[in-house]
Amino acid sequence: MKSNLHYLIPLLAALMLVCGCKGTSSSTDNDNDSTAMANPTVMIDDTTVNGLNVYYPQFSRIDLVCGTMPSTQDQNIVFCAEAAFTHELLDEFAHSNIDGDHVSGGKRYTGAKCKDNTGAFAWFGDTTWEFVNGEYNELLDSVAQAGGMGFGQALIIHDGESIRPLWREGVNQYRALCEKDGRLCIVDSRDKVEYEKFVELLETFAPTHALYLDMGAGWNHSWWRDTDGKVNEIHPVDKKSRYCTNWITFYK
Repeated sequence: MKSNLHYLIPLLAALMLVCGCKGTSSSTDNDNDSTAMANPTVMIDDTTVNGLNVYYPQFSRIDLVCGTMPSTQDQNIVFCAEAAFTHELLDEFAHSNIDGDHVSGGKRYTGAKCKDNTGAFAWFGDTTWEFVNGEYNELLDSVAQAGGMGFGQALIIHDGESIRPLWREGVNQYRALCEKDGRLCIVDSRDKVEYEKFVELLETFAPTHALYLDMGAGWNHSWWRDTDGKVNEIHPVDKKSRYCTNWITFYK
């Protein structure tokens, strides 16, 4: 018996050591997973909001990138989507082909006139932003001085009130930039719907502000980055994507 115990004791000790190491490793992995879940780059609500997908980018700055869509290789970008309307299908980029005056990288540019631009969004380069109903020249001047960004678009909801009459019709997958409970988010219709239905879905979602973002085949191409750095396309590239001119871009 003495001889058997002499061999068994070291073996049992080794097994306990291996088991102990495994437990430590598993705990660390769980901690890392919890940290990743607690710090998402984009929070997505696609279950509690009827008929809508809602994306909440976790960002430190926003810009209106013009001319070339931001690269998916830029690890600092967490969300990217078309913003202002493109005036004409041109093979070469020009700021004058973006509907409405706009501010990109702190510089103001003159855009094409657009009757559908009934409001605007601007980010002031710090932690503040603003949605405007109506004329927005002064807003763009202010945001340019602050080194921020801004663009005009069709306003859907302002200060919790829907803008009537509705500015368009037709079946599509629609998108809006919204402020909800003091946070910015991008809201997509889950399916193709009538524009009036999309507005009704937004009204149920009840954001403080909602501003239309350009959509349609090509212009709907958009993507977001998850915590692992993987790029997730919301809508794929289309042959008309080459005509797109500007993108609202959220950075870490």
